Amino acid sequence: MDAPVWFISLACLGALYVVALCARPLAYLALCLRRSKDLHRYGSWAIVTGPTSGLGRSMAMELARRGLNLVLLDLDAANLQETSQAIGVRHAVKIKTVVLDLALVTTPQGDEAIRRLREAIAGLDVGLLVNNAAVNTPGAVYLHEADIERFVRMIRVNLWGLTEVTAAVLPRMLARGRGAVVNVGSGSTVAVPSFPLYTVYSSTKKYVARFSRSLYVEYKSKGIDVQYQVPFYVHTRMLSSAVKAKLRPWFVATADEYTRTAARWIGSGPLCVPGAAQKLQWCLTGFVPDWAHDWYRIRLHLQHRAVTRGARRVVIPDGGSSSRGQLIAIGNSSSGGPN
Repeated sequence: MDAPVWFISLACLGALYVVALCARPLAYLALCLRRSKDLHRYGSWAIVTGPTSGLGRSMAMELARRGLNLVLLDLDAANLQETSQAIGVRHAVKIKTVVLDLALVTTPQGDEAIRRLREAIAGLDVGLLVNNAAVNTPGAVYLHEADIERFVRMIRVNLWGLTEVTAAVLPRMLARGRGAVVNVGSGSTVAVPSFPLYTVYSSTKKYVARFSRSLYVEYKSKGIDVQYQVPFYVHTRMLSSAVKAKLRPWFVATADEYTRTAARWIGSGPLCVPGAAQKLQWCLTGFVPDWAHDWYRIRLHLQHRAVTRGARRVVIPDGGSSSRGQLIAIGNSSSGGPN
């Protein structure tokens, strides 16, 4: 007896839905089984921004372990010196450092720093750029409550700085016909429809996502791979202790674990969520409707706001001091959500 048309139609729709659900994990499995690219095929030197802490430091260590020479960019000369010495003790690679405050781009000081960067890489076989440096918000805030100067600095670093460093490095890659650019992003741009109270930060990372995808299309035919890498929960000082205690080890990778996997994925497509646990988080969020994400995020981040405002009312005793804010590598947000 022939099946009714409506039954065949529904069966076909169901089959297509199952295929769509399985496509992402199957593609991930195929890439996992494939041998990682030899990063030396791009060149013998790699540039890493924000390499003195968090994911940036781990990535610099991982690239040095793979035998790549390094150009390290950060705003603090002392931190750069300490990081380069730490890498040099473990790995026999050449290291150059460039002091560059990305918040000064489009200013005379920033133009001078970019000129020093171009001079530092002149004649080098630079094959890889890792744009890791970023600035996050000090806590969950409404836009009208925020210190606008902090947001201006964030936008300068996360958007303008990343763009200008990339533009400074691309010509050498184009001249050689090979290279790779890795832009470190945020799970808040691919996993959830909104990231309230961290709005400006997540919006800057959304720019990085679109910037990366467009550059991938522009330069793929010219031998240059551009990739947007998305960390979710990563065990760094930016992740709250409550989340660390609750989720590790199943969902929270260490910085070294993350960067080992991330380095292996360089050159494998325009978008990358390194690590099986990180990839699982991304897949699971896709089953949650947008309204539920919005409902959960605003309530969670309002809790963060209450904690932040309470902490600001704590009086520092005489003799106490607060550390100077620095440009740091963002591996995950202090909100305890996706980076």
